[in-house]
Amino acid sequence: MILAAGRGERMRPLTDHCPKPLLEVGGKPLIVWHIEHLRHAGITQLVINHAHLGHCLEAALGDGSALGVQIIWSPETEALETAGGIRKALPLLGEAPFLVINGDVFCDVDFVQLASRAATLRASGSLAHLLLVDNPEHHPAGDFVLDGDRITTDGAPRLTFSGIGAYHPALFSALADNTPHKLAPLLREAMQAGKVEGVRHAGIWIDVGTPERLAALDTRLRTLEDRRSS
Repeated sequence: MILAAGRGERMRPLTDHCPKPLLEVGGKPLIVWHIEHLRHAGITQLVINHAHLGHCLEAALGDGSALGVQIIWSPETEALETAGGIRKALPLLGEAPFLVINGDVFCDVDFVQLASRAATLRASGSLAHLLLVDNPEHHPAGDFVLDGDRITTDGAPRLTFSGIGAYHPALFSALADNTPHKLAPLLREAMQAGKVEGVRHAGIWIDVGTPERLAALDTRLRTLEDRRSS
């Protein structure tokens, strides 16, 4: 599942007429980088939620066939927050563990490996497998602590949640449908029960949350492309 329902307030005025996942970096929309990355990993069945300017997303991506994937849309009348959006999409996601990716990050995550971790959640008894990253300048305090392969709320050093993870549907099944719910409280509760695992991702990860970071990423990707073609 790709989360694409956010309003993108920090991106205004760019997001006044364009949903944030359709903003371009390196010559293509942010969400297309994700879709291509997932397709290359053999993951072609996608659920994408939307709220703000959702019709623009559907018009741009359609059923996904042009990109070699199958997209099922999960529209929200109003944004339901991360956990609420996932809860609404559960009937589309099925009963097996699944991956979730924030639509407004850029990363080089190994989705094949993440998918294999998702497949082991049921057997391990874990409800989530999260990717954590080193704290960026705009979030120096971090979110959670990685203790071996377990993620906890206490201790140090703290790392930042990447917005990328694998989840067992049982984590969300008790939530009321079509009701906004944040993800962090659910994760903290599961962490207290020892049911959240994870790893530190040491590769590329960028929270594309402001026009300045969007422009910086665009420059970086275009520079890399120029070097490859020269």
